[in-house]
Amino acid sequence: MSDVFDLLVGQERVQQSLREYVRHPVHAYLFSGPSGAPVAETALAFVAALECPQQGCGSCEVCRRVLDGHEADVHIGQRTGASWSVEDIHELERVARRRPLRAPFNVVVVEDVELTVSGGSPSAAALLKTLEEPAPRTIFVLTAEELPEELITIESRCVSIALRGLDEDQIVALLVRDGASESDARSAASSANGNLRRAQVLVNDPALAARLHLWRSAPEQLNGTASSAATVALAIGAAITEALGPLVALQNSEMDRLSAQAKEMGLRAVPGRAKLEQTHKREQRRFRLDELRFGLSVLTQVYRARMLEQVGSLRDAHDQHELAVTIEALEVVHRASQRLTTTMDENLLVHDLLLSLMRL
Repeated sequence: MSDVFDLLVGQERVQQSLREYVRHPVHAYLFSGPSGAPVAETALAFVAALECPQQGCGSCEVCRRVLDGHEADVHIGQRTGASWSVEDIHELERVARRRPLRAPFNVVVVEDVELTVSGGSPSAAALLKTLEEPAPRTIFVLTAEELPEELITIESRCVSIALRGLDEDQIVALLVRDGASESDARSAASSANGNLRRAQVLVNDPALAARLHLWRSAPEQLNGTASSAATVALAIGAAITEALGPLVALQNSEMDRLSAQAKEMGLRAVPGRAKLEQTHKREQRRFRLDELRFGLSVLTQVYRARMLEQVGSLRDAHDQHELAVTIEALEVVHRASQRLTTTMDENLLVHDLLLSLMRL
């Protein structure tokens, strides 16, 4: 018999654990995984199973409400800024004190928990206090892409569930199954960093090859002037914005489908529309960050290939200097990758990165 966990491709090793956790729930769970791992999808499936009378059948009205974001006893926390503030956490604490209206549990979902340790006013301590004093029928479901050292104490208060991204062949097989050609599927999968949702968007994106070329050619376009760095940064920013087009089209299609369903049911509007729109905004933000990760990985490949070529042809001091410059460029790109976990504006990050590379 299938259930909500059967939909989680590539997570077979944790599926049985999740089914067991649903049968014997505790007060808090922390889902984490690398970029591309289905962290949000797995957490939502788990929430549906917690609320479902049949522990996650995937077909009942309760499961549908949770998966569509319409269940009144499931609360997805909202940040007021780029990171979680103490005030945001206090609002979550207030919601956590509620009694469930109809479901077995009052579930509070806190996404991107790593953002409680960033920003001008870190809120991890407030979240820890909230987790340590849960209401009897409240369950916290936390998600994070990375688990910095500052979150160790919070992790210790939760059941930790580590997910993994899909490998390229798994994504290719799924895309081909859904109608994509082998070559298009391979190109999308190689650019998706293990993220199936992103691959499903990229496989319908005709501009993917152009963005790949833009990132690969960026080092050659830097001619030692700040204006060249600014020009390339603007081009990359515009390309990332354009890349959102297929995702927005997919989201609009989902909204149209829900609107049609609401109309058939005699409803004036889509239940939970505002919450769904917030979800779409968060997805767009993550997509932009994934585009940056994709671009930085392409730059890394370019400089790494250049380094290997230089290592194989060292002759004099000039060659050694050129090799040292390439190694420094790799370090600059690596530092930019690390900054993606901060609240820094991505356009400023790209501009700073290209200025640093230009100066080498």
